[in-house]
Amino acid sequence: MRSPLRRRYTAPLAILAVAGLALAGCAEAEDTGSTGDQTVRISGGITGGEADALNKSFEQFTKDTGIKVVYTGDKSFEGNIVTKVSGGSAPDIAIVPQPGLLKTLVDTGEVKEAGEETEANVDKNWSPDWKKYGTFDGKFYAAPMLANIKGYVWYSPAAFKEWGVSVPTTFQEVLDLTKTIQEKTGTAPWCAGFASDAASGWPGTDWIEDLVLRQSGPDVYDQWVAGDVKFTDPEIKEAFDAVGEILKNPAYVNAGYGDVKSINSTAFGDVAAKVADGSCALTHQASFLSANFLDVKTAAGATPTVGPDGDVYGFVLPGIEADAANIEVGGEFVTPFSDSEAVQKATAYMATPEFADIRVGLGGVISANLNADPSKASSPLLQDAMKLLQDPNTTVRFDGSDLMPSTVGAGSFWKGMVSWIDGKDTDTVLSDIQAGYDN
Repeated sequence: MRSPLRRRYTAPLAILAVAGLALAGCAEAEDTGSTGDQTVRISGGITGGEADALNKSFEQFTKDTGIKVVYTGDKSFEGNIVTKVSGGSAPDIAIVPQPGLLKTLVDTGEVKEAGEETEANVDKNWSPDWKKYGTFDGKFYAAPMLANIKGYVWYSPAAFKEWGVSVPTTFQEVLDLTKTIQEKTGTAPWCAGFASDAASGWPGTDWIEDLVLRQSGPDVYDQWVAGDVKFTDPEIKEAFDAVGEILKNPAYVNAGYGDVKSINSTAFGDVAAKVADGSCALTHQASFLSANFLDVKTAAGATPTVGPDGDVYGFVLPGIEADAANIEVGGEFVTPFSDSEAVQKATAYMATPEFADIRVGLGGVISANLNADPSKASSPLLQDAMKLLQDPNTTVRFDGSDLMPSTVGAGSFWKGMVSWIDGKDTDTVLSDIQAGYDN
């Protein structure tokens, strides 16, 4: 059983959020381990404006060290990286979003152990929980980079005021809120998108993980992640049934896009535009959706502001009981395939508060680096969220599918969510997902 990320949150759910990155890609790398030209090539699934920001985050590092860092993103990371590494096409560094996939890469024998400086920076700047996810058989390979909180529900504060509704404090109140909005507007309140190229389906796993954690509690969640509670067990079916009350109800989805099945053809990040322009009242997505709001417009044609009185804001999906603050997080890990001096310096830098402050300051993301500056975050919501991640009294569980073996977490679980939305019955889907353990 992998160690869960354990800390305690004591703050209100409505202000919880952490923006990170939804990662799903890897690019071809050349000159792996190249020290002659002092170029370090990084691959990952960060694309678009976030990729530009990541590259910009290394400008000061390049000035200080003379080492050029080139990041290239690709949307098919989970499907390609193991093949690339095994075939001799590994990048100098990969940004890996899943401890389960990271373990698979370590098992190829191609991942290099983190250097002494990188490990010292992680020990100084991160909680021990984060280091555990990059450690296998007593060897430390991959430093954490950024983080996010899953289960964030985005909405329009102005619309809530117009409808006379408030932020729910229990999951039943979420269902009641959904029904009220549907009755007041005559349209589906929720929008959702599961499309993510080779990673399609992962947004659905976040829904299920949230409900397992909220309905059955952290102990069952840990047993499920470890494989001791099976997908075919009642606790997991109960979570599917609860999610289905929203995502399988044609009266409740898919606002702005179509019917239930349109969830599978809608890109996960596209929902930000529908929330911003008012055509979608609610969407469930990790706090990294904050970055997507930077690239869309409100109905008035402006970039939406994020805040309790702004164009968009959010709350973490509440528990079955009020104030049951069980929070799921995700993150990614800096994985070296070269032990060159340039690569070691780059990985060490990425574990510093200086790197975190620069990247956070560029907008849309935050870090769980304990010594990073929360005031650098690009919205009040993200500033509060970053403080919460740094709070030693926080209780969190890491994304379950990211911890599961990649044949399940990034395989049958993702595929099962797509099949479920397409109409396959729940019992069959659960059996199909569990079969991933046989691969």
